[in-house]
Amino acid sequence: MSTQDDLFLPVIELPDPQHQARYEHLIGLDDTKIRLRKEAALLAQPDQLRIWADEHHSGADVAALRLLADRAPLFVFAGDVGSGKSALAESFGSDLAEHLDLPVFLYRLKLTARGRGLVGEMTTLIGEAFNYVRRQAEASISSSGVTAVSVFVVDEADALVQSREAQQMHHEDRAGVDAFLAGVDGIAGIGLPIIVVLCTNRPGAIDPAVLRRAAATFRFGRPDDQQRHAILTAALDGLGIRSETISKLVELTGQSGGRPGFTGSDLTQRLVPAAVLGAFPDRPVADEDLLTLAADLTPSPVFTEET
Repeated sequence: MSTQDDLFLPVIELPDPQHQARYEHLIGLDDTKIRLRKEAALLAQPDQLRIWADEHHSGADVAALRLLADRAPLFVFAGDVGSGKSALAESFGSDLAEHLDLPVFLYRLKLTARGRGLVGEMTTLIGEAFNYVRRQAEASISSSGVTAVSVFVVDEADALVQSREAQQMHHEDRAGVDAFLAGVDGIAGIGLPIIVVLCTNRPGAIDPAVLRRAAATFRFGRPDDQQRHAILTAALDGLGIRSETISKLVELTGQSGGRPGFTGSDLTQRLVPAAVLGAFPDRPVADEDLLTLAADLTPSPVFTEET
């Protein structure tokens, strides 16, 4: 039987300052964050729906509550590279912990948990991963209610739950998808404080049965002008960069002709750090540094099903 270390990267208890800061630095995703908090809170504490119905619908037998309660606690985060989906998947638990005033434990499946292609290996590993998280969640329910929430993140999910319709798909991979579906079905509608998040650059490659089970699919795109302005304003705070320079940077980093716009990570991990390193250690960052870099840098290529 596999151990926790065999299945997951180091388990993290949230909230913590590092993940909270990472969550707050994800600028331009406010609408996604608001919806995600509400969805996650209901999946983690489904009894809150009954409290809401008692208050706002006079305790009636609201059929919609059963529909919500029966959903699989599964989210799909789909979008282009550098769009913030993995960062949000690994940090929203910190916000959820603050919101619910409960610890949230983050479990990140190792890619090596896919196994080595041996017959039955991947099926066993996926089953063990779900069983482990389920046991932790069951132990988080006491007579006084929920005492902790488990968030189970699968990054690069298209490598694990690729569509079984793919002709080149190996039998072992098909069995792995079946095992994943069984794991999700096993925690659907039973009120355990578990949330499963799949992150993928290739939503078209995910098995349709997985997508159908998702309580919600969150789409992540490249930031628009307003979002890039917010990202750059936050990232350049304290450097004394003029507001008109930021506006010009928004223009330079947008879509132009056949070139795509910059991703969020292009701005925060390439453009701004390059400007700082260019000025360090002899002089302050200048507006012209950023404008020159923005004109010269090439944005990350758009990820497609073919790439």
